[in-house]
Amino acid sequence: MKERKETAAQAIVHCLQQAQVEKVFCVPGESYLAVLDALYDTPSIEVISARHEGGASFMAEAYAKSTLKPGIVMATRAVGAANLSIGVHTAYQDSTPLVVFLGQVHSKFRGREGFQEVDLEQYFQSIAKWSIELTDAERTVEIVQRAFHIATSGRPGPVIVSLPEDVLPQEANMLYPPMPQRSSPAPSVWEVKQVEELLTNAKRPVIIAGGGVKSAKAEQDLQIFAEMLHLPVVTAFRRHDVFPNDHVLYAGHLGLGTPTSILKTVKQADVVLALGTRLSEVTTQDYSLLSPEQQLIHIDIDYNSIGKSYAPNVAIVADIKEALMQLITLKSTSTNWENWALSCNAAYMQASRKEESSSTNINRNIIDHIKTTLPYDAIITNDAGNFASWIHQFYMFNQSHTYVGPTSGAMGYGLPAAIGAKLAYPERTVIAFAGDGGFMMTCQELETAVRYDIPVICLVFNNKMYGTIRMHQEMHYPTRVVATDLGDVRFKELANSMGAVGYRVTTMQEFKVAFAESCQIKKPTVIEIMSDSEQISVTATITDIRKARK
Repeated sequence: MKERKETAAQAIVHCLQQAQVEKVFCVPGESYLAVLDALYDTPSIEVISARHEGGASFMAEAYAKSTLKPGIVMATRAVGAANLSIGVHTAYQDSTPLVVFLGQVHSKFRGREGFQEVDLEQYFQSIAKWSIELTDAERTVEIVQRAFHIATSGRPGPVIVSLPEDVLPQEANMLYPPMPQRSSPAPSVWEVKQVEELLTNAKRPVIIAGGGVKSAKAEQDLQIFAEMLHLPVVTAFRRHDVFPNDHVLYAGHLGLGTPTSILKTVKQADVVLALGTRLSEVTTQDYSLLSPEQQLIHIDIDYNSIGKSYAPNVAIVADIKEALMQLITLKSTSTNWENWALSCNAAYMQASRKEESSSTNINRNIIDHIKTTLPYDAIITNDAGNFASWIHQFYMFNQSHTYVGPTSGAMGYGLPAAIGAKLAYPERTVIAFAGDGGFMMTCQELETAVRYDIPVICLVFNNKMYGTIRMHQEMHYPTRVVATDLGDVRFKELANSMGAVGYRVTTMQEFKVAFAESCQIKKPTVIEIMSDSEQISVTATITDIRKARK
């Protein structure tokens, strides 16, 4: 292990190289100029400078989701950190490995309410796995390596490293031990036996598969296990791509607006195998989906996630890939499970079938069109909003690592996430879905895509309102519309003004032409889709909701 004398800023960048980091996302700031200068001498790491710290953090988070490697984002003290915090919260709720470097005021100015001073360790404490301030240049390697280890170990998540500007140029003798490796705990023989005993007596078992399957790269193991025992698989909120949706054992997605027939599948189950999911509020329909009469087997790499929402009958702390490799050896069989699984799949197919009455709905028809025209490995990202319900219910994710969506429900996510995903997989088609409300929150990142020549395609469903909030407003306070109507924005012209290509479509034929051209021109593109404001959700209009409240 060779020792070398260098600045703390140089040591940070060398740690990034040691971790095989290829992309760093940022908005530059004077408080960490020394790190930017060290990156100048490091051509192996590309620096992506965004227009807003929130956009940069979304890019890094989506890049991490796509690559399953830590995303790196940098910003300046307080003001930049506050803007960036939405991406930290998303990474925390979505279990995404993220290492965040934030500039900090000079050490001698701390406690005096210095310019843009805030206690960053305390500020991020509730939404990060770990936050720390680098106060000693000699500890740089130790702290940065630990940051990577914490971000990727157990349940992945965000880590914050605060960098006082006076510490970064300080020199010290640096040693670089090997990076700590992510641990992959396996279930014990006794724990596997417990699972086997519960399954042996099961009549209607079901799997709920979550993001832990993706983090462990265990999609194929899950499919083998499900096929071996003929087990139906439902996916947790916005984790559609952990199991092929065209598989005969697929039983649907648990999220917002999940059809009652799919919810019935889980409610009828007598044994539930929760694999790599924290059984979140959305997945469990406000924690109402499971009942005490059901037997719960909960397997997750994070012991804090087990028992947080439901008390399990069998609790196993393990890496999902390691657990599935053990479970594949089980001998439990039931002649009834295959029929049960087929009925669950039939319920999903029925809910996803195109009805004749939907043929005039442009949102639905767009999903049908892209489903048949996109390459099998195309990546879908989405913003928050009711438009996403059409994706959730009708698009089929048949390939792993083809969906990048925020389980945190963050608005403004779609476009910057598409940029991050495209940088992770430049050879693949990347489509961002957004509503007009969410798109306007980070639309400035379209210029980032143009500047770095990142050809993402953005579908903006424009109904001139904050649709999700309007839906709830009509449900609770019908006709009393406040703050949810939006103005007329010409997204086509907005895109053109930034150097991107813009389209505005009102019919399916216009969309088909615009989408075909967008896939060919290989430039950042926005297709503005004029949507029916009355059709507030997949299943209801505003008029329907108002009538139901009378």
